[in-house]
This record gives sequence, structure tokens and C-alpha cells, in this order.
Amino acid sequence: MKKTVFIKNAAILTFSSLLLRFAGIVFKVWLAAKIGAEGIGLYQLVFSVYMFAATFATSGISTAVTRLVSEELAVGNKDGIRRILSRCIELSCFIAVISILVLFFGADFISIKLLCEPRAALSLKILAFSLPFMSICSCFKGYFIARRKAAPSSVSQLLEQIVRIAVVMWLVVQYSNLGLEYACGAVLLGDTVAEAVSCLYVYWRYRCDFKKLCISSPATRKPYKLLPVITHIALPITSGRYINSLLRMIENVLVPICLSASANGGGIALFGMIKGMALPILFFPSTLLGAFSTLLLPEISEASVCGKKGVLRSVVFRIIKTTSIISIIFSALFLVCGKNLGVLIYDSVDVGFLLSALSPIVPFMYLDAISDGILKGLDQQKFTFFTSVGDSAIRIALILLFLKRFGIYGFIGIMYFSNILTGVLNTVRLFKTINLKIDVSTVFFIPVCTAFTVCLLAKFALSWLNFSNLFYVATLCVTCIALYLIILFLVKVINYDDISFIRQK
Repeated sequence: MKKTVFIKNAAILTFSSLLLRFAGIVFKVWLAAKIGAEGIGLYQLVFSVYMFAATFATSGISTAVTRLVSEELAVGNKDGIRRILSRCIELSCFIAVISILVLFFGADFISIKLLCEPRAALSLKILAFSLPFMSICSCFKGYFIARRKAAPSSVSQLLEQIVRIAVVMWLVVQYSNLGLEYACGAVLLGDTVAEAVSCLYVYWRYRCDFKKLCISSPATRKPYKLLPVITHIALPITSGRYINSLLRMIENVLVPICLSASANGGGIALFGMIKGMALPILFFPSTLLGAFSTLLLPEISEASVCGKKGVLRSVVFRIIKTTSIISIIFSALFLVCGKNLGVLIYDSVDVGFLLSALSPIVPFMYLDAISDGILKGLDQQKFTFFTSVGDSAIRIALILLFLKRFGIYGFIGIMYFSNILTGVLNTVRLFKTINLKIDVSTVFFIPVCTAFTVCLLAKFALSWLNFSNLFYVATLCVTCIALYLIILFLVKVINYDDISFIRQK
């Protein structure tokens, strides 16, 4: 596959990711104003159960579609492609129907006995009907990955987000006065409608693409039983997802229960503030890093396969260095103006407190995410799987031990321990895998000292001026980022090679 195609696809995915995340935050702000932190918490709680059910509904079949369709494309078997998709969709729908029955008829039991939140039952019943659409859509997306076409999947996600926002806004206005149970149900009905529209769109794109599919050298292939092959591919890949999804669901169920039992109380509302309001803001700048690393992943894969260790180390070093530099300045900004951001975005001092309190672990969050992705590209997925499962198990144990006693402060402490642990483990493993050595003072220590010094001094200087909250936050961010980059350039942490490297990509 040509490098220009990689870059084109990466650019499409990057743009759609930025747009989707921005739209998601704006929508979440509006939704929080309508249903409050408690409503957001209820939504996040239901969605954690839904994602566990969705893991079973999709069952890794999308990956099987991609691999098998790629093989049929290689041998020029158009009928084989149609046969693969038909069988995979049948299997997906069968599993999805079972998931629907369990989720719909077990909604009351799950909400009362497992979630300890009776208001979640209606939302679970509504969400159950989106599972078949998600399953079928994942099969078609697997086909487009095999075809090396990113646009259909990206457009479907954008369309899904537009429909979700439009439907949810209309439904919430109509039904929010009936109580939080119906307001949350309205939100999740919007999710279901959006999944259906997205599924119809990718099916239409598949029909159009398949008609135009030209096989330059048609060949026949000996028929084989698809079900064992699909199962062989899907089960090992998704077994880890099942465990991770289950552990994450258990964690998300335990957090509001334990917070409610703590001295502070307000478990579901605090859970909504953390998971649904503060964390999306903390992770938003990482979209830029995802764009940068996505564009470089082809080089990493090519260098790894071809044994170009020098090129591999150089590219990974640039990604880690860029991640460190960007994450550190945003960490400092969240620390000094987190409270202002919380009030500006959500009109909430509590969310602002969480942004400031969690700001020091932002670099570890970003390094963990970037290192995890690169490690999987270097065939180190077994390590990342055990790291993820181990982290989830430790978090659950710590939640049971400390959350009831220390409340929200205990959860913040758990977040610190978890993110620092996984960030360090994945980054160190990455360095050992490719035998990369870095200058810690240049990549971490100098940027940390520079970022926090600049931000604290800028905050002190601007505090004497009578700015509105919006103008204050904007001025502080622009001033701090500009001074930070200038200083790093002057002390040669950033050099002309870094700038030309990024420009060339």
C-alpha cells in the first residue's frame, strides 16, 4: 500500500477524531446543564454495562472480516467476499439477539441488584435494541478497513454524532420534566437511533463500493467452512476485551456505590463529574497527539518489519518527546486554571477542582495511551493486555479498600497510582523493546520546570487585571504556550530538526 494512501487515511481519521471529540464535549456541556451531574453519572453507569454487552455483540467479528476479506481481495475472489460478509453478519446478529434478550429482560435485575440504581432499568432496555445495528455496522467497517478506505467509517461516525445530538436534544427537552429516569432514557434512545442511521449509511456505502469492485485477475479459491475460521480469529482477539470490559464495568459500578457510602456522599453525581465531565476535558488535548502518532504509525510498522532499528528508534523518540512536551504544558495549564475552566465550561466549581486535582497525572495518561498504541504495533499486545487487566484488578481492590473511607480524595489517589503505574510500565517496556535511551532531563525535567514556572508567573501577572473568565483563560493559555515553546527552543530542548521532522510529516 502506498504511503500517500496511509497519510490520506490518517488525515481523514485525524480530522474526524478532532471534530467528534470537540462536538462531544460541547454536547456534554449542554447535556450537563439539562440533566445535571447526577444525570451524567447515571448515563455513564448505564453506558458501562452497555459497552460490556456490546463487546459480546461484536465479538471481534470485525477483525475476522478484515482479515478474511483481505485474503479474498488478494486472490481476486469477489464471491468469497460476499460470502464472508453474509456469514459474519448472520453470526453477529445471532449473538446480538442473545445480548438483547439478556439485557432487555434482565434490565430490572441488573439495575436493582448489580448497579443499585433502579432508574437505570429503562435506559438499559432502550439501549439493548442498538446492539444489532452496532454488530452489523462493525462488519461493514471491517470490510472498509480491508479495502483501505477510511472515509466511509469516518463519515458514518460524524453522521452518527450529528443524529445523536439532534435527536437527544429534542427528546431531552420533551421528557426531562418527567424525571431523571426518563431524561436518561431519552439520551440513550438518541444513541440507539444514531446507531441505526450509521448502520444504514455504511450498508449503503458497502453496496456502492462492492458494485464498483473490480478484480483485475479473478481467481478461484477452494471453499472452506467459514464458521471455524471466523471463530478461530475472533475468540482469541476478543477474550482480552471481555475481561477488560467486565473489569471496567465492575469498577464503574463500584465507584458510585462506594462514594455514596463515604462521608461526602453524592456518589452518582461525583461519578458523573469525574467520568463524564472532567476526564473528557483532560483528554481533549491528546487528540493532537493522536493525530501526530497516527501519521507516523506506518513508518513504525515499516521500520519494524524491515528491521530498520535506527529509523524505528528515531520515530518513537520523536513521538515520546512530542507527547511529553505537549502533555506537560497542558498539565500545568489545568493546574493553574482548572477551576476557571470548570466554571467556564460546566459552571461548576467542583468540576474545576477535579481538573486541577488530576492535572499532575496528565503526562502519564498521555504517555500511557501513546505507548500502548505503539507497543501493539510492535507485536507487544500480550504485555499491554496483562498490564491493562492487572491495572483494572488493582483499581477494583483499591476502590473497595479506600473509597468508602476517603471518598472523592481516595478516588483521586487511586487515579494517581493507576495512571502513573501504567504510564511508567508501558513507556519503560517500549524503551526496552526497541532499545531506546533518552535524556530524561531534556525530555521531562526541563519541560516540567519550564511549564509550571511559566504558568504560575503568568497566572500571578494576569490576576492583577480585571478580565472576564473567558478572556482570562484564553489569554493565560496563549501566553503560557507561546512562552513555553520559545524557552524550550532557546534552551535547545526543541530544535530545527524537530520542527522540520514534524513539517515533513
